[in-house]
Amino acid sequence: MDIKTQLNEALKAAMKSGDEVRKRTVRMALAAIKQAEVDRQMTLDESAVLGILQKEIKIRREALEEARVANRPDLAAEAEAEISVLQAFLPQALSPDELHALVQATIAEVGAVSLADMGKVMKVLMPKVAGRVPGDQVSQAVRELLQK
Repeated sequence: MDIKTQLNEALKAAMKSGDEVRKRTVRMALAAIKQAEVDRQMTLDESAVLGILQKEIKIRREALEEARVANRPDLAAEAEAEISVLQAFLPQALSPDELHALVQATIAEVGAVSLADMGKVMKVLMPKVAGRVPGDQVSQAVRELLQK
C-alpha cells in the first residue's frame, strides 16, 4: 500500500475514532502532498511523498523548538503529537552503522576518491536512502568517508 493510500485510510480511521490531532495532522499532510502535485502538475511518486512528509516533520520540529523557547508547553505537546503521527508513515530509519556501510558501498561502486566526487556519490546514494535518513546526515557521512 502506498503512502498516500495509508494517509487516506488513517484519515478515515481518525474521523471514525474522533482523534482530532491525528485527523488534523493527516489532513495537513495530504494537503501538502496535493499542493505539491498541483504545483508540479503531476502525480508524485513515493520518494517525493516521503520528502514532503519529512519536510512536514521538519516544520513541526522547528515549531516544537519555538514553543519550548517561548515556554509554551501546550504548543510543544501538540507539535510532538503531530511529529509522532507523521513519523508513523515513514519507513524504518537507518541506523548510523547501516548508513556508514551503505555510504562505503556506494563510494566503492562509484569509484570516488576525493571530495570532488561527492556529487556523484550523493546522486547514487540519495535514492537508496530516501525517506529513511535526512539528507544532511547522508551528506555528512559521505564527506567524512571521502576525507579519510
